[in-house]
Amino acid sequence: MHRSIITGSGCYIPEIVVKNSDFLANVFYTEDGFLLDTPVADIVDKFSKITGIRERRYAPAGMLASDMATSAAELAIADSNIDPQEIDQIIVAHNFGDIGHDSSQTDMVPSLASRVKRKLGISNPACIPYDLIFGCPGWLQGIIQADAFFKAGIARTALVIGAEALSRVVDQHDRDGMIFSDGAGACILEYKNVEDPGMGVLASRVRSDCGPETEYIYMNGTHNPGTTQDAQYIKMKGRKVYEYALRHVPSAMKECLDASGFGIADLKAVFIHQANEKMDEAIIKSFYGLYGVTDVPAQVMPMCIQWLGNSSVATIPTLFDLVKKGTMAGFNIAKGDIILFASVGAGMNINAVCYGCS
Repeated sequence: MHRSIITGSGCYIPEIVVKNSDFLANVFYTEDGFLLDTPVADIVDKFSKITGIRERRYAPAGMLASDMATSAAELAIADSNIDPQEIDQIIVAHNFGDIGHDSSQTDMVPSLASRVKRKLGISNPACIPYDLIFGCPGWLQGIIQADAFFKAGIARTALVIGAEALSRVVDQHDRDGMIFSDGAGACILEYKNVEDPGMGVLASRVRSDCGPETEYIYMNGTHNPGTTQDAQYIKMKGRKVYEYALRHVPSAMKECLDASGFGIADLKAVFIHQANEKMDEAIIKSFYGLYGVTDVPAQVMPMCIQWLGNSSVATIPTLFDLVKKGTMAGFNIAKGDIILFASVGAGMNINAVCYGCS
């Protein structure tokens, strides 16, 4: 029996730490361009209580998303001990391409995956690099896609990366901008023969709603009505995103776990997109509630949003790498553990993957 197995992982965490207190000098406006008369200290304090974020990481001026992706990829390759020339596919999930420091000009040609292939020194023409634009669930969609290619006999190894430099598309006058951060996470996925049917990618589910939901996370100009710049920034209708996620993510997670053949009692951990601490906690509670479980097991949901912020496609692979390598106190995974990945983001898109650790 062949299954898609994660044989190596890596992440790049930028060194620049931006604390909540660093936003106290900001001037915030509403979506309609009205100055918020609430003291900034109160705005920042409320933000921290809702999201759980105390600090986040920003990439240094000379580093692009493709650079962060390459750094994470190098660690994943070393961890898997694979020859880079034997990689069949390089899938890079992102949303904004390479954006220079203090610039809103995105650069996506050639693809970031092609740039990563070059930076890794991979000369094999049979190694196919391509980008995946799927909102925050992009890295997880890359896993689903690679697994499908493996089953189709098209490939046997894939480097799947999530990388983002969101700090370069945030509006300093939008309080929601405090949630976003930079980073990259990667893994090597290989199609291997396994004796244990509980190992590897066991099941997946994907959902997409593209009616009014396309307006929940979008691009628009600054909230500051006093500027003439025409730069576009990432915007979010936080309440709409929260309601959508809570309504649909738990059921997608349940469908995925049910399809795996394992039950809720078998689940060791849930690696959920680090979007908002309160939202993620509500999703997990609702998910367990679908099984009639009112007491969510302790230590089932590792989180790094408190010190890393929301780095979009990079959150899950970064979190997975931290836990896998034992750097998250109180959390660990071992061979035979059943875990669940889940994410939601712009589109709106949702996906989930049930995985048996090898």
